[in-house]
Amino acid sequence: MAAAPTVPARLNFITGNKNKLAEVQAILEGVIELQSQNVDLVEIQGTVEEVTTDKCRRAAEAVQGPVLVEDTCLCFKAMNDLPGPYIKWFMLSLGPLKLHHMLDGFEDKSAQAVCTFAYCEGPGHEPVLFQGRTDGKLVASRGPTVFGWDSCFEYNGKTYAEMEKSEKNKISHRGKALDKLKEWLASRVDA
Repeated sequence: MAAAPTVPARLNFITGNKNKLAEVQAILEGVIELQSQNVDLVEIQGTVEEVTTDKCRRAAEAVQGPVLVEDTCLCFKAMNDLPGPYIKWFMLSLGPLKLHHMLDGFEDKSAQAVCTFAYCEGPGHEPVLFQGRTDGKLVASRGPTVFGWDSCFEYNGKTYAEMEKSEKNKISHRGKALDKLKEWLASRVDA
């Protein structure tokens, strides 16, 4: 039987996105210290779980130590969950002001925000996944457009961008995934 993964006091969070780093640090405050590293990683094509697991293995190899990675998806029901893990490329091309036009030809504007974190103890270790999902819908951009597709994703009448950060962190896909990570980290401390 394999030993349970160990967790260091400081963890390498692989991201170059300062907004994502600030949000994750706010949610994990008092739980674990994050050290951000921007590592350029090749991303395979596949499901979000496959993409995140592969990215985590590559990151652990690149930094030669424990890592936390994240992959975020935006899935449109009308498009059978596309663009999913490829939302980044649609955002780079369309931006938050035009993203909602992807569903112009569909009545169903429902969307699901999915966040998957993976923790890996280091090279050669198997990543552990933590996933959160939030149902909402794709809308014309409202609120600040400084963080990904937050201004286009509506949950209970407000876009993520229109919410206070603390409100968003309680209900968001990222907050839900990090709640699972926090629970897992607590179980490692007690073990």
